[in-house]
Amino acid sequence: MRSVRLIPAVLGLATALALTATACGPTETPAADKPAAGASSSTPAADGAGGGDDLAKDLADKLKKHGVDLDKWKDGEWKNWDEATWLREAEDFVNPVIDGLWDPTRMQSAKSPDQTITAQAGTGGTDPTPRPVKAQREKTPYHRNAAPVGKIFFDSPEGHMVCSGTIVKDPRRPGKSNMVWTAGHCVHAGKRGGWYRNITFVPAYNDLGKSPSALRNAQPHEVAPYGQYWADWAVTSGDWIQRGGTNQAWPYDYAVLHVQPERGRKSLEETVGAALPVDFSAPTAAQAGTMGAWGYPQAAPYNGLIMHKCLDRATRLTTAPATPTMYRIGCTMTAGSSGGGWFRVLPNGKTALVSNTSIGPAGSNGWLAGPQLGKGAKAAHEMVSKKFAR
Repeated sequence: MRSVRLIPAVLGLATALALTATACGPTETPAADKPAAGASSSTPAADGAGGGDDLAKDLADKLKKHGVDLDKWKDGEWKNWDEATWLREAEDFVNPVIDGLWDPTRMQSAKSPDQTITAQAGTGGTDPTPRPVKAQREKTPYHRNAAPVGKIFFDSPEGHMVCSGTIVKDPRRPGKSNMVWTAGHCVHAGKRGGWYRNITFVPAYNDLGKSPSALRNAQPHEVAPYGQYWADWAVTSGDWIQRGGTNQAWPYDYAVLHVQPERGRKSLEETVGAALPVDFSAPTAAQAGTMGAWGYPQAAPYNGLIMHKCLDRATRLTTAPATPTMYRIGCTMTAGSSGGGWFRVLPNGKTALVSNTSIGPAGSNGWLAGPQLGKGAKAAHEMVSKKFAR
């Protein structure tokens, strides 16, 4: 009976994510566009950001303030994770573009952050553990079936890392969004550190779902059909920055990126042809109904190259006393899917992002949990939108 009740919602989510034809097909190799005239690798593209010169100067000034030279940073100083130079405060995000850093081989070598929880301290708001829902492979090509979904690559003290992300709408730049939603732990180390580095977003990564061996010989547009989009700003919750990695912080594990194209001037939304609105109403699990989680699971038994999805009715998970409940669904996706969007069909029939993958169970892979997106999440989204408003 349960699976029968899920059918309408499943069809609605699947149809909504198979969005309209994208602005550029993968054979058009948008990543091959020439760099914008006068734009440096650390300056946001003119159409996608606004105030590029000011932002580039701001970036250099921030590094200089902490005793770091921009050229030396690009030459390898970024590999220094000493606590004295690891920027952690909200206003200290810097992410200079390093041309050619994320080549296909480096992307394939990236690992997933292991964000699991072994106990739920606040059981009063926790429902029974959902039964596992086997993750399904998304249909290829991804740019036609789940255009807003992609992979996030970044560097941490542990090495090259991966998460998942979703293109979301920018209310101040309709049709021209450069905003990506992900998890806080995909951009900031939380209580134990600072901002991660070399953060880039690749929409519809491995568009044709090739195997590891086949992908090594793939054309650039098959690996990154729309190119790479480096983050030039990031916002996560204050709770994550101060307490990230503890049970008290998981309900605040979300982040918003503003990105710039590595090549060309078009915005992310214009290039990909899709972006999703965010539902900040924070419905209860019972009100939310069926949710779909999309992402690129990397930890075993997956390899991080194939997009997967799970659909299930949302239940409640509480990770610590006096903290908001999280959504939880049955899903066998593993680490690497972190940051991937959760979607639901709104009463008006539109599909919106309502959460993101945050944690799973330690030692197994039967469920995923994500934060409710309320006032704090909306404020983060607004901060990024206002900063780049034109």
